[in-house]
Amino acid sequence: MPDQEAAPESAPATGPVTILLCTFNGAPYLRQQLDSYVAQTHRDWSLWVSDDGSDDDTRAILSAFQTEMQGRNAVHLVAGPKRGFAANYLSLLAHPDLPRQTTFLSDQDDVWLNTKIARAIAALKTSTGPAVYGAGSLHVDRNLVELGTSRPPPERPDFRHALCQNAVSGHSATLNAKGLDLVRRALTPVELARAGTPQGIAFHDWFLYQLFTGTGADVLLDPRAMLLYRQHGGNWIGAHNSLAARLQRIRIVMNSGFGGWMRGQLLALERSRALLTPESAAMVRDLCAAFQRGGTKPLASLLRHGVHRQSATGTFALRLAAATGRL
Repeated sequence: MPDQEAAPESAPATGPVTILLCTFNGAPYLRQQLDSYVAQTHRDWSLWVSDDGSDDDTRAILSAFQTEMQGRNAVHLVAGPKRGFAANYLSLLAHPDLPRQTTFLSDQDDVWLNTKIARAIAALKTSTGPAVYGAGSLHVDRNLVELGTSRPPPERPDFRHALCQNAVSGHSATLNAKGLDLVRRALTPVELARAGTPQGIAFHDWFLYQLFTGTGADVLLDPRAMLLYRQHGGNWIGAHNSLAARLQRIRIVMNSGFGGWMRGQLLALERSRALLTPESAAMVRDLCAAFQRGGTKPLASLLRHGVHRQSATGTFALRLAAATGRL
């Protein structure tokens, strides 16, 4: 495990923040994640946990932690919708009692480095409008032995990239208060009901990246690793920066399931078109129509709007998938 950092000396992070944690059968590693919140140099946080029906010791661990933190940090426990991880996170982001303040998303099996909160707050202070911040990660095995690092973020986040690939990993995503308000405006009851279905959002973090780039809001991508991302059998998304991972991403794009995810995300963006810039809204409308017509239309629309993945190989795979009817 890497050495922890000293607190930043200049512009110290101040003010309360919220941590959102969604759990499902996370008992084996959950306590280490909870302890990493306690170890933060920024101590003014509250935790909101949505458990999606765990049948292991997850809820007992959370209840014990809630008791331990009484008088120090508030811990709120709510029941998830039991429709998968995307619906769980989105329902928590839309919770009516959630404070309107800087909000961190968290996975159940990571470990945060102790200046993660402080660094995100400092970065978000540069934005006056809605903003989302994402950091890099150090990939580790189940025993926290280093395996590698996350892939570098794109040099310039943009909507044409966001339409077909995510760059804001959910476990590192942080929203400022205006960014949280933007997300909540997009999460209508219809959107929440469709999350996790073929007609809705498949990946909550991908939708955040799409929404923020599509509305012209700030997307701040920090290449510095601020958390330990545990790789294990139950963590199906996996590492990003190995040759095997790059090949796997190409296989995912060529699989017809990716096209279904992309269509569902596009439909969600179409329903949020009033929030998008005119250019982004027109792009989404054209892509949705192209997907509906099928044939050569999706490829033509992708080419017309310059939709691309981060690598040239990935972009080629996307276009090949469109040309062969796999989108």
